[in-house]
Amino acid sequence: MLKHLLHRVIRHGRLTVTTPSGEISAGQLDAGHHSGLLDVRVRIRTPRAVLKIATNPDLYLGEAYMDGDLVVERGSLYEFMELIASNIAALGHDPSPRIARWAGRLAGVVSQRNDPATSRANVAHHYDLSDGLYRVFLDEDLQYSCAYFRDPDDDIATAQSAKKQHIIAKLLLRPGQHVLDIGCGWGGLALSIARAAHVRVTGVTLSKEQLATARQRARTEGLEDRVDFQLIDYRRLQGQFDRIVSVGMFEHVGRPNYETYFGAIRRLLTPSGVALVHSIGKMHGPSPTSLWILKYIFPGGYIPALSEVLPAIERNALWITDLEVLRLHYAGTLRLWRERFMSRWPELSRTYDERFRRMWEFYLVGSEISFRYSGFMVFQVQLSRAIDALPTTREYIHEAEDFLRQQALTLADAAVAEKCL
Repeated sequence: MLKHLLHRVIRHGRLTVTTPSGEISAGQLDAGHHSGLLDVRVRIRTPRAVLKIATNPDLYLGEAYMDGDLVVERGSLYEFMELIASNIAALGHDPSPRIARWAGRLAGVVSQRNDPATSRANVAHHYDLSDGLYRVFLDEDLQYSCAYFRDPDDDIATAQSAKKQHIIAKLLLRPGQHVLDIGCGWGGLALSIARAAHVRVTGVTLSKEQLATARQRARTEGLEDRVDFQLIDYRRLQGQFDRIVSVGMFEHVGRPNYETYFGAIRRLLTPSGVALVHSIGKMHGPSPTSLWILKYIFPGGYIPALSEVLPAIERNALWITDLEVLRLHYAGTLRLWRERFMSRWPELSRTYDERFRRMWEFYLVGSEISFRYSGFMVFQVQLSRAIDALPTTREYIHEAEDFLRQQALTLADAAVAEKCL
């Protein structure tokens, strides 16, 4: 079964798999090995792991790597997954066994229920891990979403700052407005919004760990009078807001709840209000979430295609006032996160074991590969209730972004000067 699967998938580059019953080699290299094609060798240690991977690679490939049953002997985990993903992309269809595809669809239907109680449990599974873990590989502001690379060589802090400036510019903030941040994480964006303009910000999350950190940061910065963080589901919010922003949260909503989500945005927006939703998406149409991701990383998660999102927006009578697709920005973000995570693993090893390390390595590698080869992207959709809530051209975005960039540079220069005194 495994041999048949590998020979169907691996056409360019070579993958050699050593199993307890022999060796399988699939694909081919050119005669001189000068083509840059990948040549990877892995070992699968047990017959049971071989059978499981052959029947459902989507779930059991990652599980075998976590358990130490799959070991990369030549090349790296990144090269192994790149070899597989690039060949699948060339095929143009999912080569997984039919039973695995059925299992993926069924799991997706069951997992996307995401009622308030389930949503809170799902959030706790991933986001209530220790702050120490996230502080190791994220930037100092704890931005856990796609950065924005004005220059491909930007470091993570620069790219995350640019992401916040890009989003804030699209909000077209005015003094005295009230901003809602749905899925506020550790509070970095909400605090940045409050610093950028004289507005009030309410941030909501379902993570107790994130809430505690966000509130502490607001107190430390003296912004608790303008930034309020709450532990509440967006569906239970009352009142209206001039601006709504939601970054990296829509992936946890679940397809059955899209109507409810955009209905809440319409209900919570003032008549002239503006919302900005930033989410991972798929360019090739709807497809199930990876079973391994659902089980180990993001239970209840689902990455939508725009064809699934736009009808829910239309049915809630919201104007799409701007739509932008970011393609390789998240791939660059994940590469930097992975490099930081791996280089600082000795610190984390005091708290987490090797199985956890391999799980997060597989998650970060697999996610980056998805953005490079599997049609993943990020979209930012700007919404309003009124046709005239925003200017009719995009110049205001660029002007606001330039202003915010200069403001940040001025503050950075002032901080350096203060240290020198």
